[in-house]
Amino acid sequence: MKSNLLAKLCFGRVHYAWVVLVVIFTMTLAVVGVRAAPGVMIVPLQHAFGWSVGTISGAVSLNILLMGVTGPFLTGLMETIGLKRTILLAMLVLLAGTGASAFMTTPWQLYLTWGLMIGVGAGAGAVGMAAQIANRWFVARRGLVMGLLTAANATGQLIFLPVLAALAQHQGWRSVSITVTLAVAAMIPVVAWLLPEQPGDVGLVPFGATEQPASAPRSRNPFTVAIQGLRRGLGSVDFWLLTASFGICGLSTNGLIGTHLIAYCVDHGIPEVTGASILASFGIFNMLGATGSGWLTDRANPRVLLFWYFGLRGLSLVILPFTSFDTLSLSAFALFYGLDWIATVPPTFALANAVFGRKDAPVMMSWIYAGHQVGGAVAAVGAGAIRGLTGSYMLAFITSGLACLLASLLVLRIARGPALAMAAEVTR
Repeated sequence: MKSNLLAKLCFGRVHYAWVVLVVIFTMTLAVVGVRAAPGVMIVPLQHAFGWSVGTISGAVSLNILLMGVTGPFLTGLMETIGLKRTILLAMLVLLAGTGASAFMTTPWQLYLTWGLMIGVGAGAGAVGMAAQIANRWFVARRGLVMGLLTAANATGQLIFLPVLAALAQHQGWRSVSITVTLAVAAMIPVVAWLLPEQPGDVGLVPFGATEQPASAPRSRNPFTVAIQGLRRGLGSVDFWLLTASFGICGLSTNGLIGTHLIAYCVDHGIPEVTGASILASFGIFNMLGATGSGWLTDRANPRVLLFWYFGLRGLSLVILPFTSFDTLSLSAFALFYGLDWIATVPPTFALANAVFGRKDAPVMMSWIYAGHQVGGAVAAVGAGAIRGLTGSYMLAFITSGLACLLASLLVLRIARGPALAMAAEVTR
């Protein structure tokens, strides 16, 4: 087994947990390339087939929603058939969806491929998987690990968006489908060869641990794992606060900016490739913000971090529509918005670990992330509808910004005092 051989080569030099982190980071890049594609395909698909923004964004909305809703069940599947098998299965579904999308000619095929199949398959790079990696392979530096895996989203955006936008403009939208299909196909053997199921499989304990933690018995039913987690969450005020705030996070990120910013730029006379480059430039600040947030989460109060992240994001979204939409205003927006686009993940994960314990945190994070994707789906279809009705995205941006300001207040009530201390003692 290649992972065993590489683990032996790494012995005494670097803990294999960091190799696992690199493998998952790289896999996430490919998945992010797929998730970034719809934003550059809206205008080309309009030109090719005459489909409306509402029709296209409806498929994107289904994609975002399914990625969230299936996440808890994929996390449950990780506890049933294993982490590695679940990731490979999801990547195969993703590969089938992107490959088939190159041949679509009707809206129902758009919904089947970019909506259903890619929405389910994109779970390979979802937050539940990242939480499993962080909790399974690391005892120390978990916040940093979640920050780095979150930063992979920004790095993938930075790498893929300008390339995909140029391909869409010069080679047509099908070249985008083919490119992301090849990226996913290239990562499947890497994951198959280099990702062990757990540290014990290569003779190690998690990074920062002195002994092998007790293994929880595997469930034989992923639905049981997911539903039991949901039932536990529904009875927790902290779960509702985490889900509501993370839902607003999705409303203001992948649903609004990730799906519609390029089209918003086109409305202001900015070419698609330039708009994609602006969105990709967020990736530089996203990487800094997510990695820095992970580092801070290991050292600071995660509630306070979330307060500032949501507050700054809300202000930037409310102000943007009233700017001149020139280089200076978009650069300022990229800075304030980009730094905390995905910086919310590490402190949210830290709070989920504190409230629900290390064993249950991955499935709980998956349900919380489902709220994130519901918010994203609402914004994806809602912003498209607002654009169709009013001819402008202004109302969508202002509404999203105000929601972020509300979230900055909600997060201050999560896991306060005794609840946090009590949960910290029960990190199973």
